[in-house]
Formats: sequence, structure tokens, C-alpha cells
Amino acid sequence: MKNPNSSSSKAALYSHIKYEHLVAGISGGVTSTLILHPLDLIKIRFAVNDGRTTTVPRYDGLGSAFVTIVKKEGVKGLYRGVTPNVWGSGSAWGFYFLFYNAIKTWIQGGNARTPLGPGLHMLAAAEAGVLSLVMTNPIWVVKTRLCLQYSEEHLADHKRYNGMIDGLVKIYRTEGVRGLYRGFVPGMFGVSHGALQFMTYEEMKNRYNQYRNLPIDIKLTSVEYLTFAAISKLIAAGATYPYQVVRARLQDQHRSYNGAWHCITETWRHEGWRGFYKGLKPNLIRVVPATMVTFLTYENVSHYMLNRSRELKIS
Repeated sequence: MKNPNSSSSKAALYSHIKYEHLVAGISGGVTSTLILHPLDLIKIRFAVNDGRTTTVPRYDGLGSAFVTIVKKEGVKGLYRGVTPNVWGSGSAWGFYFLFYNAIKTWIQGGNARTPLGPGLHMLAAAEAGVLSLVMTNPIWVVKTRLCLQYSEEHLADHKRYNGMIDGLVKIYRTEGVRGLYRGFVPGMFGVSHGALQFMTYEEMKNRYNQYRNLPIDIKLTSVEYLTFAAISKLIAAGATYPYQVVRARLQDQHRSYNGAWHCITETWRHEGWRGFYKGLKPNLIRVVPATMVTFLTYENVSHYMLNRSRELKIS
């Protein structure tokens, strides 16, 4: 690996930043979010339901949640928090793919056909995850809180948000920068989720192409992209889901914890290990197809844009 402190290596890193990956990542994130936001909302409501907060509605299952929300809040209720979710998912995926591909290509020395191996794939994905989280955490806080606003609930004005911008402004005014970065610590643990997912996805693609004696960066079919995306997401989600529960509870405006460790100990004391997997079912039903849509859209858009860019340079 090159010395990251040298000016020449930094210039090389910057040269590998391509806007095509940003645009393709945003396209994938926005598309999957618009289609599957209701499942994300239900997953969050299940995750924060600790059985002790009386103001939080309880649902008997996924179907019950859909029916209850539509009955009490209308179809619009299923799309609470969709604006920051679109902004958050779009920007998060865009930045993630941008940073990941820039770091990966830099490690490869500009040769996209150089295999990195699991360790370097995880390193590149982890670094991209940290950078993306720093830039998007405030959006995720607002998204979570908007998803946890219930139609029949009476909240103080500074805790009731009329949209993403209103939420960002009110959180900053009442809680400062620290409020915008609630859940950041478990979010940092969540970087392992993205690292594990990308490592699995990249390794499966590479091994598959090597098995077929083809270059590792060759374009695959839609079915192949969808299959690898689904498998990698299932593995990553099953292994790292508890951090999402802790993060959602720290961002919930209905409860107050003295940090991530306090949230973990309280959850364990009152709910046991099952408490850390609340909302897993709607989460898997949402994230697996969401990841499939995101990755398929990203791969097709990025290949198209990069090929167009090369054609324009040649002409």
C-alpha cells in the first residue's frame, strides 16, 4: 500500500475520485428508498418499542403495523420521514460508492483488474463508511425522529418537526451539534456492516469472474448482480443488526439514555438478547430488495456513465 502522507499519493487518490460513482450511488439509493420506505418506518418503530414506553404504539406483526398505521395516520403515515430518508440514502450511497471506489482504485494503483483480497476490500469499505457517516448522520437523526412521530401523540413544539429542515434547525437549537450526532458511536460500529457487505459482494464477484477466467471488472448480468447483492446483504444484516436497534433508540425523542453503553445495558436488562433483534424481520424484508435495487441501479448507471466518459475522451 502506498504512503498516504506523501503529496504525490494524495494527488493520486484525488485523481481516482470520479463523479460517475457519486451519481450512480445516488440513483440507486433514491430509487430503492422511494419504493421501500414504509418498511423502513415500520422497522424503526419495532426497534424502539422496548415495552416500557407507554406513548409508543404496539403492533402484533408486520401486517398489523401496516393496517394500524394506515387506519390511524392514513397512507401518508407510511411515508413519514421519507424526505430525509431520500436525502440520507441518496447521499449516503453516493458518498459511499464515491469514496469506496476512489480508495479501492488508489490501493490498486489505478489498475481496476488487480484483486485486493478480503482484508483490503474491508479496509476500503470501512474508510468509506466512516467518511459517509460523518457527512450524513444529522440527516439520519431527523429521519428517525420523523418516523417516530405519531398522529395521536402530543409533543412539545421543539420535539415536533414539520419536515427535514425544520427538524435540523430545532435539533441544533435545542441540542446543539451533539444532538445532530446522536447515535454516531453505534453508527461507527455499523461501519462494520458496510465493510462486511462490500467485502462479501466484491469477493463473490471477483471469485466468480476468476472461475470463468474473465477480468474481475467485467460487467455481469442483472441476475448475477442481484444474487450477489442479496447474499452479501443477508450476511451483513444478520451479523450486525443489533447496532441499528441501539442507534435508533439513542435517536428516539421519547426516551433518554446516557450514551450507547447505557442503552445496551438497559435493553439487555429488560428485554434480553431478543431486544437487540426487534424489527429484524421487516428490516430484512426491506433491506435485501433495497440493496438489490441499489446495487443493480448503481452497477448499470456507473458502467454506462464511465463508458460514455471514455467514448467522449476518445472522440
